[in-house]
Amino acid sequence: MVKVIASSLRKGNVVEIDDKLYVIITAENIHPGKGTPVTQLDMRRISDGVKISERYRTTEQVERAFVEDRPHTFLYEDSDGYTFMNPETYDQLIVTKDVMGDLAVYLQEGMECMLSVHNGTPIAVELPARVVLEVTETEPTVKGQTASSSYKPAILSNGVRTSVPPHIATGTRIVVMTEDASYVERAKD
Repeated sequence: MVKVIASSLRKGNVVEIDDKLYVIITAENIHPGKGTPVTQLDMRRISDGVKISERYRTTEQVERAFVEDRPHTFLYEDSDGYTFMNPETYDQLIVTKDVMGDLAVYLQEGMECMLSVHNGTPIAVELPARVVLEVTETEPTVKGQTASSSYKPAILSNGVRTSVPPHIATGTRIVVMTEDASYVERAKD
């Protein structure tokens, strides 16, 4: 265990509070006009998935748990959860649906992900920042519409809704951010 100041904590870090491990969902440093700056942490208890919110003065010390971050390859999903393989040792780990959360829709077979493991148990998964998906449904392209006009709604091959520029048609492969499903660019493949 290492003590760190609260303001240095980021999303995905693991902390130990009262002998229980928590993964940080959001970390926000708040600087009010008057008074002491604070760090607002929204966390999920790893053992049972209970979410809590805590506020610390930015200079307060918090116990950060030792977590091993290693690249793993996503293999498949079944009733137990999501199976990942360590490409060096070929060991397989199952990540529960609780730990995977909303990011599961972006998983693709063979995808390289960063797994955070504490005492042999996967506690967090970090996906690549961008993924390539196909637009399965969107409004038809209107001739003469420029790329600078407003975006239109679209549904991607994984079921996620996003907004795309008017020139993107159904069947086009696009790059989206896994963090917020925002459109980046047309895929270059």
